[in-house]
Amino acid sequence: MATTTPSPFAREMRRRRTLRRMSQLELATGAGTTQRHVSFIESGRSVPGRAMVVRLAESLGLSLRERNSLLLSAGYAPAYAESAPDAEAVEPVMTALCSILTGHLPYPAVAVGRHGNLVLANDAFGLLTEGAAAHLLEPPVNVLRLALHPQGMAPRVANLAVWGRHITANLRTRAAAHPDPELDSLIAELTGYLPPEPPTGPDHVGFAAPLRLRTGDGELRLLTTLTSFATAVDVTLAELHLEAFLPADAATAALLHHRAGTRPPGARATGPRTAASDQRPITG
Repeated sequence: MATTTPSPFAREMRRRRTLRRMSQLELATGAGTTQRHVSFIESGRSVPGRAMVVRLAESLGLSLRERNSLLLSAGYAPAYAESAPDAEAVEPVMTALCSILTGHLPYPAVAVGRHGNLVLANDAFGLLTEGAAAHLLEPPVNVLRLALHPQGMAPRVANLAVWGRHITANLRTRAAAHPDPELDSLIAELTGYLPPEPPTGPDHVGFAAPLRLRTGDGELRLLTTLTSFATAVDVTLAELHLEAFLPADAATAALLHHRAGTRPPGARATGPRTAASDQRPITG
């Protein structure tokens, strides 16, 4: 009896489905096909068309980069472009992001790409880079490494053990859903920078604690928000996310406004205000 050897695409399909703990029936339902067809694809007995590969990738919840990789393994051209941050194709989005970052002042905000590489930053980003070693600020700047490196922000983070594990835990969650050897290597590096995990007590709040950052003007307590492009059809934009820092208390808000020479919301104006400078993509 003749046997069929699964192709690289068939093996990749089964690996990704198993990783997500999906049954063949669940995958087939999401892709608009039958369990029998999925079984035949994974065994190499059936070769799906390009449209079916795209639907299977969508049903698996793959990133755009992973979808392109799956298409290539099936012998098809990638479906999604990957533009440079300064490319004309993504210029309108980058321009809009610059406006958002400027509007967030006097609070720090950055736009970060794949593996934590800095793409854009507003003028308050200098708050996070104070005292950092020059080699950590050479393009492409990796904001994750900058945050936890002993020569970066780490010496000024009062709750490094807790806040650092908030970062690495999020990265591990991402790596579990989207395996990436380069990301695994970065996680291992960042974990090595962290002090031993502190013991937990009855008042332990885990990763809910805000960043406590020491500055020459006093300690800041900052919350972070993450925003991503849910409907992007360009790999670069799909991997981009906006990380904005917000004051966790009134004292932090007042301190940040004082550093920037602006007034907190509701404060009485004492003179003319100057416009924030335009931001430009950081590439390297």
